[in-house]
Amino acid sequence: MINAVGREIPDAVLAETGKTVFRGSRHFDGYSYEKTAVKARARIGGEGSKLESNLQEVLRKCNAHDGMTISFHHHFREGDLVAMQVMQAIHEMGFKNITICASSLSKAQDGLVPMLEDGTVTHIESSGVRGKIGEAISEGKLQGIAILRSHGGRVRAIETGETKIDIAFIGAPSCDEYGNCRAVGGNSNCGVLSYSAIDAEYAEYVVVLTDCLVPFPNFPADISMTDVDYVLKVDAIGDPEKIATGAARPVTDRRKLMMAESCAKFIAATPYFKEGFTFQTGIGGAASATALCLSEKMREKNIHMGFGAGGMSKPMCDLLDEGLVSCLLDTQDFDLPSIENLISHPKHFSISTKEYADPFCKGAVVNKLDFVILGTLEADVHFHCNVVMSSEGELMGAQGGHPDTAAGAKCTIVITPLVQGRIPTIRNDVTTVTTPGETVDVIVTDYGIAINPRRPELLEAAKAAKLPIKSIEELRDIAYKICGEPAKLEYEDKVVAIIEARDGSIMDVVRKRKDKSLITLSAR
Repeated sequence: MINAVGREIPDAVLAETGKTVFRGSRHFDGYSYEKTAVKARARIGGEGSKLESNLQEVLRKCNAHDGMTISFHHHFREGDLVAMQVMQAIHEMGFKNITICASSLSKAQDGLVPMLEDGTVTHIESSGVRGKIGEAISEGKLQGIAILRSHGGRVRAIETGETKIDIAFIGAPSCDEYGNCRAVGGNSNCGVLSYSAIDAEYAEYVVVLTDCLVPFPNFPADISMTDVDYVLKVDAIGDPEKIATGAARPVTDRRKLMMAESCAKFIAATPYFKEGFTFQTGIGGAASATALCLSEKMREKNIHMGFGAGGMSKPMCDLLDEGLVSCLLDTQDFDLPSIENLISHPKHFSISTKEYADPFCKGAVVNKLDFVILGTLEADVHFHCNVVMSSEGELMGAQGGHPDTAAGAKCTIVITPLVQGRIPTIRNDVTTVTTPGETVDVIVTDYGIAINPRRPELLEAAKAAKLPIKSIEELRDIAYKICGEPAKLEYEDKVVAIIEARDGSIMDVVRKRKDKSLITLSAR
């Protein structure tokens, strides 16, 4: 069946998953549903401690079994140590057919690959899969179909009961013996625990792992004792120094800085750039650098930001310290300065992922954004974006809040080099659609700015500011002239993953590649 972005979704996949095809970003607006029931247990009296001595005993008390679903958060990014500690214990105890529901998976979990191969892990639900896990899924080593969904889509899936978590494992930098845990106050601060809030609320069992036990009460708690079953003291839960890795590294590339300046000029030219405007930027390269360039425009015009939202890094925190932004609404910290700012600044707030981006709640922060600046691996002439799959057909990225913020913001700007690694970024069709073009308004490249024909008022504003405007087709043609037109990839029939829209429908599918050879380019 063909969906709203022109992708064919196999009937067999629809039957196996029970899902529908994507019908548009607002198809479920006003939809009524019942939240799933949560099994709870009373704790009357007792010794007032939930401390356990080892993972094996915790797993037994949590009724661990074959076929269970367990969850993890990724606030430590590539420094996470919790997921592999838990999975090693599960593997040693011989459990099979496990579903991992993680907010995201990265190189820190490369050790899962042998567990995919031996049937310990057969299903993965995540915002993204990087490193060797992405390679393994792309090669068809996961027995089930991986589900890749946005941060808001993950909340929706848990809240509606589509995903039922048996045991949630939460790595907490500090925790008391009764389960009150915080993302700060310990040896391994990660800033916030936003992704874990929905897990703690809906999982049948909740286990906190910490390397820093503190006296009761550990208030104000990010995750409350009212949701926690067991607490386990371990040697280490994560390495904060590895939070700022990969896409979160500060940008120094001159080309990306130039694009950031172009993006800031465009924002300043729009009618939304006024006192109290709201803003979010992504973590990669030019997207994060845009905050620095935009601050210069704000000073020039004496304009202040109402709030900044999403994942935080030092540039946004500097704006808060300077008084250029009223407050920050934080779902994830991408570097150590942002964690320190969260601790020290009274207007730097932690919010849950539900408050941030849940499409099935009565109002999320993303719907209040004026601007969002995002990166992409590819974009096409339909303004569709791909943020999870390489041009060679290998899973290597994450949806994160990309589709959520694009759907919510008044002006969605995607910023990307025209060519990356001799491969065109702007092309006829993206390898995989993760964010539909109907929600993308502007694409900024190092060769010009393309504006979606759906937004003629933005085109007029850009022309008035004498910005380097080009059609999306012109940008594609330049990219193809530089590199040649990409050869089409060849796939087997086997579907290894689905790209889920934030409403739970299927945006696209990922098929197993026929070979792993690098993409070949042919002259146009």
